[in-house]
Amino acid sequence: MKKLLPIIAFLPTFVFADFEYTGSAAVEQRYFFQDALYPQQERANLSVYFAPQAYTSFNGGNDSIVFKGFYRFDQQDEERTHGDIREFKWTHSGDEWEVQTGIGKVFWGQTESLHLVDIINQTDAIEAIDGEDKLGQPMVTFSLFKDWGNTTAFVLPYFRERTFSGSDGRFRAAIPVDTDNPIFESEDEEKNLDWALRWQHTLGDWEVGLSYFDGTSREPDFVVGENELLEPSLRPFYPQLQQAGIDVLALLGGWIVKFEGVQRKVMEQSYTAFVGGFEYSFIGLFDSVYDINWLMEYQYDGREDLTTVISQNDLMLGTRLVFNDIDGTQILAGVVQDLDYSNVRSGFIEASSRINDHWKWRVDAWLFSSDESVEPSYMLRRDDYVQLSLEYYF
Repeated sequence: MKKLLPIIAFLPTFVFADFEYTGSAAVEQRYFFQDALYPQQERANLSVYFAPQAYTSFNGGNDSIVFKGFYRFDQQDEERTHGDIREFKWTHSGDEWEVQTGIGKVFWGQTESLHLVDIINQTDAIEAIDGEDKLGQPMVTFSLFKDWGNTTAFVLPYFRERTFSGSDGRFRAAIPVDTDNPIFESEDEEKNLDWALRWQHTLGDWEVGLSYFDGTSREPDFVVGENELLEPSLRPFYPQLQQAGIDVLALLGGWIVKFEGVQRKVMEQSYTAFVGGFEYSFIGLFDSVYDINWLMEYQYDGREDLTTVISQNDLMLGTRLVFNDIDGTQILAGVVQDLDYSNVRSGFIEASSRINDHWKWRVDAWLFSSDESVEPSYMLRRDDYVQLSLEYYF
């Protein structure tokens, strides 16, 4: 990180602070192996993004402000050309407590293939198919750090709607999503006051998290309607949701045991979902410098209507190859098999390495196989792709 210049704090009790400015930018070329389902979609797509970051601390380090922005320009999909404030928050810290306010980004969870307990931030679904990218969430948090664990209370005063691909973009349903006309169960709509609690503690080789969320579901249902042109459209419906969650990570020799489980209540329906498995490490494979990890996770969802549930009875098998070189080269590959339908599966590859102190290359690929129209993955059956990214860090 670069120290650019000192700034003078605006209150007499504050001391000099360092201002740090970093970030990244990238060019991404995505190529789809098959012709699209819809005529307006292309097989090749170029996009670029810029993600600046700024940080400053003052008041003897007890206060800090962080900013993380994001903007993408996409060649084909105007909905994917978008910007967002991922984080813009002030943090004030005491000896055993901390207060944060602003726009933040929070991650809960332990498993590799699915993040069930992670519910604070909305998914930025136009970024990638894996759902790892999140929108910034307005929040106020209070954290207490004690020997018996870390406890954080969240107040979430504003809801962020999920993003969706436009008619020119890939990874979409036959009927476009009308993001201009969402439906909310709450009378307060996007201003419903959501809240959450989380406790996390490490007990020897075990790391345990317990959480509770009450508010607007980040995962929408869909209602068939018409847009302004009287064309069929899907209107996102965001119900109220209560979720109790647990996540566990255990380090047992060469084994890493991972588990996430939730009990949810949505629209008077209660159901359980969980994902769990292990990762086993072979250090110095065949007396080399390489490490190889084997992963297996099982995904379950107890909802009665499975037409919108991708991971309801699935098994993920994967491997991670770590080169242990100075460039941090590693490859992750896996397959997710639906255990209800033998002809429904997906595969993925993630590989990356540094070129030098500022440049990095990355390759991502997803392959889909689905012949069952009742499965949500059926709409992705011709969206197999590979993406090459060239990233610059400053």
